[in-house]
Amino acid sequence: MSAPAPSPLAIVDAEPLPRQEEVLTDAALAFVAELHRLFTPRRDELLARRAERRAEIARTSTLDFLPETAAIRADDSWKVAPAPAALNDRRVEITGPTDRKMTINALNSGAKVWLADFEDASAPTWENVVLGQLNLIDAYSRNIDFTDPKSGKSYALKAADELATVVMRPRGWHLNERHLRVDGVPVPGALVDFGLYFFHNARRLLDLGKGPYFYLPKTESHLEARLWNDVFVFAQDYVGIPQSTIRATVLIETITAAYEMEEILYELRDHASGLNAGRWDYLFSIVKNFRDGGAKFVLPDRNAVTMTAPFMRAYTELLVRTCHKRGAHAIGGMAAFIPSRRDEEVNKVAFEKVKADKDREAGDGFDGSWVAHPDLVPIAMASFDAVLGDKPNQKDRLREDVSVAAGDLIAVDSLDARPTYDGLVNAVQVGIRYIEAWLRGLGAVAIFNLMEDAATAEISRSQIWQWINAGVEFENGEKATPELARKVAAEELANIRAEIGEEAFAAGNWQQAHDLLLTVALDEDYADFLTLPAYEQLAG
Repeated sequence: MSAPAPSPLAIVDAEPLPRQEEVLTDAALAFVAELHRLFTPRRDELLARRAERRAEIARTSTLDFLPETAAIRADDSWKVAPAPAALNDRRVEITGPTDRKMTINALNSGAKVWLADFEDASAPTWENVVLGQLNLIDAYSRNIDFTDPKSGKSYALKAADELATVVMRPRGWHLNERHLRVDGVPVPGALVDFGLYFFHNARRLLDLGKGPYFYLPKTESHLEARLWNDVFVFAQDYVGIPQSTIRATVLIETITAAYEMEEILYELRDHASGLNAGRWDYLFSIVKNFRDGGAKFVLPDRNAVTMTAPFMRAYTELLVRTCHKRGAHAIGGMAAFIPSRRDEEVNKVAFEKVKADKDREAGDGFDGSWVAHPDLVPIAMASFDAVLGDKPNQKDRLREDVSVAAGDLIAVDSLDARPTYDGLVNAVQVGIRYIEAWLRGLGAVAIFNLMEDAATAEISRSQIWQWINAGVEFENGEKATPELARKVAAEELANIRAEIGEEAFAAGNWQQAHDLLLTVALDEDYADFLTLPAYEQLAG
């Protein structure tokens, strides 16, 4: 390993945390500083390119597969690197933040993979950023347990061969870490999360028979995937482990990335593991990019946009075909339901929906799928077991029957559904409740029996914005206007106050959350990400 020079990284405005010195070592910070020096300028260029591409979409209201990369798509000879044994069977993956209790429960859940999330399921407080890293270090060294202070229940890890394989998700390229700076410039959160995790755990994971595996969020182009690949090449050399040790699964959760799936796999081919079909962020990206496109791009209520909608089906089928053509895993979407301890009828209906969703994914050729709660692991497992049997995946299903044209991916108007007044109310309800929890440092939040993360808030505020700017008229005759959104938000705030009581209301961030939701939902200048202004208000 290279001998670390004194790190130019400064820790700014951060309260000291217990055992932080085990994460924020001089050597680890020197590595993060080197990542910042080498790669942040390119990150900045790629963010500027995003804005240019968005402007082009605003001008043309269309997207197409890239002519300049046609040769990559036409070349049938290339494949991604073979999957390591620990990532060959991914039939059920559980997602969640890296707090101590979740770390133990996710690893013990019976899922094949745990998506250890520093992104949408984690509000990026300094405590979550640093102690989340510490929890993973402790888990790999089996130095982790947890006793719930409320219930007194204790949690400990099962035997090593029963634990899920960890795939860690850093923050997206657009987010900075304000507490780590070089010459006053904040380091990208992606490089902080990746750098600390990789530096401390790469060798340890290899010793455990696994490796440093990552999910890459919010990718918008193959050039952003190329940047990640260059980060990986540098990082592996820096710590002295073989090239291609890292494996990355890319979330295809932006509409622009959907047109570059093969190119993204190509750029990462020595490190690629697969692609994942996200839902809420994908819809949020469609609204964001085509917000000037007129009525044909107006989405109905988010819950009416199922994965069987024609334009969503085009996206998922193309993803499966692309992955299997290139030897990569195709991972399906999230089952976000949280079982109720009090209402078996609610559970019965929800479990049937989860089963139908996972049966469809397994039948379509996906190699695995996501759940948000341990009780859903057996349901999803049964769906994939029925198709896979003893096989670890179904990459041999090439889906050559699938043919997707460029227009199919953005045929939003092929969906026979309209925005409703109840949909507006739900968007406001979920938006306020999620943002309030996020401002308290919680990124994964149970709302109305669903586990919601930042993607939920993004699609909620985006739909409010889109419906107002498109002049949508609801079925009750009311028109989507800023005044109506404010009225619904005021009613929701009053309902929450009555529901939780004056003391709990005063102790929370409810007014702040209400105001922030209305800001990002009503401003003429559409904020690229809700989490950017929200981070300015996040304590810690």
